[in-house]
Amino acid sequence: MRIHVAFACIAMAAGLVNFSNRIFQKSRKFHRINGYVYMVSVLVVVITSGYMAPYATGGKVTSMAFNALNLIWLFITVTALVQIKKKRVIRHRNWMIRSYAFCFTNLLIHLITSVLQQGFGVEYALSYTVGVYGAIVLLLIVPNILIRTMKITRKMTVDL
Repeated sequence: MRIHVAFACIAMAAGLVNFSNRIFQKSRKFHRINGYVYMVSVLVVVITSGYMAPYATGGKVTSMAFNALNLIWLFITVTALVQIKKKRVIRHRNWMIRSYAFCFTNLLIHLITSVLQQGFGVEYALSYTVGVYGAIVLLLIVPNILIRTMKITRKMTVDL
């Protein structure tokens, strides 16, 4: 569990730093190295999460959701790497936005769980299971809304 949390924190910090245009412009080498730190951190988080999934609150239903989440996060992160290897910078950035959103999985799960349990009196195990599935849905939708909004904002800025 400690390894999982430590590498999740590293992924969160490395991802945040790599979204800085200033750091990217000053040192592409640092950006690249930090990107690999992010990738390795995601891999460690996914592996450790896969190990812990069978013991998750909510049983097999929740365990399956965590395993699906792990596969999705890994797929999205590898897709970001493939895009930059093909020199598709904008696509890489968009896939990294999607990937970075998954760093907030735990926050979203516990937010949804708390709202359901404390706000609506839903039993903890059920609210946690709904929180896991709800987080997956939000993690797949919200980054795409953000990407589309950023694209519209950039287009409006260019037109002005």
